[in-house]
Amino acid sequence: MITEAILYAATLPLTGKAHRKFIRYSVNLWSRAGRCAAEWADHEEKSRDAIRAAAAGLRQKRTAVVLGSGLLRDVPIEELARDFDTVVLVDLVHLASVRLWLAAKRHRNIRLIERDLSGYDELAAGQEPEPLGFLRTVPYLDLVVSANLLSQIGRGVKRRHEAEVGQMPDDTVERLIAAHVDGLSGLSCRNCLVTDIAFAVIDRNGKTHEEADLLHGVLPPPAKAAWTWPVAPLGEESKDYRIEHKVVAAW
Repeated sequence: MITEAILYAATLPLTGKAHRKFIRYSVNLWSRAGRCAAEWADHEEKSRDAIRAAAAGLRQKRTAVVLGSGLLRDVPIEELARDFDTVVLVDLVHLASVRLWLAAKRHRNIRLIERDLSGYDELAAGQEPEPLGFLRTVPYLDLVVSANLLSQIGRGVKRRHEAEVGQMPDDTVERLIAAHVDGLSGLSCRNCLVTDIAFAVIDRNGKTHEEADLLHGVLPPPAKAAWTWPVAPLGEESKDYRIEHKVVAAW
């Protein structure tokens, strides 16, 4: 808890006021990733492999953008920084630990951007949401990666939507998930989507007690790879059950 508190305090002044409420989530993710490092290793490597495959064969490697860069554990950041002229990392929060690691590596071609990628505020303002519209202003864009972000957008939007009953369209969650998928597919450059699409709660005897579609009926592009991510192994949330997510990658 002391380490988490220090990380929170170090990240707070580095984060814009509008996004400071999300620091706690990022710190909690950092903490769980450390506890579950062995169980998450395969998922993280498969995520990195998907991004590597998407980048392979590109005629030009000028600018790469990673949406939902997070802890960088699931992103082959060293290779992207080596191969691309510029790498832009976009997320709500860039933890102080991530900033420190990048500074130590001296990757001078990496840029950090804080941004809400959900499109919620656009929809609330009565506009057609284009959460990835800003990418049209990025010069020399050759690769865009959405890294284990889409289901998190869905969860965040669902919480906001439920808290603002009657203020948003009934299909807010589905529309904003679809806007992300459509935004990626509409890009003129190479893109890669890595996302968890479903979860299951499974007891120690292997019986499934709960399942849910994390994309709320929105279909992702045809997957080129798929795997299971043990998000919460036995003992992480309960000694009686584990939580597994199904992950797909498309590029």
